[in-house]
Amino acid sequence: MKWTINQLNQLAHKGLTIDETVDVKDIMELEKSIRDISPVHVTGRADLSSTKASFHITISGSMILPCSRTLVDVKFPFEIGTTETFLLKDTSVYDLESDEDVHLIRGEVIDLLPIIKENILLEIPMQIFCDDSNSEDAAPQSGQDWEVITEDENKNKIDPRLEGLAKFFEDE
Repeated sequence: MKWTINQLNQLAHKGLTIDETVDVKDIMELEKSIRDISPVHVTGRADLSSTKASFHITISGSMILPCSRTLVDVKFPFEIGTTETFLLKDTSVYDLESDEDVHLIRGEVIDLLPIIKENILLEIPMQIFCDDSNSEDAAPQSGQDWEVITEDENKNKIDPRLEGLAKFFEDE
């Protein structure tokens, strides 16, 4: 997923289509909550000009994450659509304050792989729950003097410290 500026200039009149499968297993070293990740399928196209290259790509795959409640493995499929723009020439010509995200090129090579990894990391949810909380591998849901309760179970309970106040408003 690397192209030199010279290669992109040669492809400018033909256009560039992308349809590759990329291995991003090393992302698991950056984010320890990812237990496994499948090879990622990247598809899309590039709009090329003499001043910039815009990649319109879709990143799809799946990763295994721990359930937030039980720590059981949960398969999390993802499909990310993104547009990444690289400036090929002098940046003083462009309005870098605009809403569009642009990447400045260091050297003569455009590498999409770090951007693909960054987008995958941004896609990780803060919480994910498995469907089966009674799995054998699951963390315990109760113990001595405690248990996991749902919000519905706790909704209509009155705090024991405030029970006396409920009698205060009763009609006599």
